[in-house]
Amino acid sequence: MGKPIEISKIKIIQDERPNRRAYIADFEEPVQYGVHGGVKEFYKAVPEEEHPSTLDHIVSAAGG
Repeated sequence: MGKPIEISKIKIIQDERPNRRAYIADFEEPVQYGVHGGVKEFYKAVPEEEHPSTLDHIVSAAGG
């Protein structure tokens, strides 16, 4: 097997549920995660502020 070309270095911080911050190496600002739309309704969550879910991130990465 060859050498890896990239190793992800990510630190996740759980804020008040359902919000999380992901600090990704080489980027100063965190990526905000939470719930909105159908995900919010499914979990019956009432967030103070809506953010993209991790599912949104995965779908956008796969479609990239």
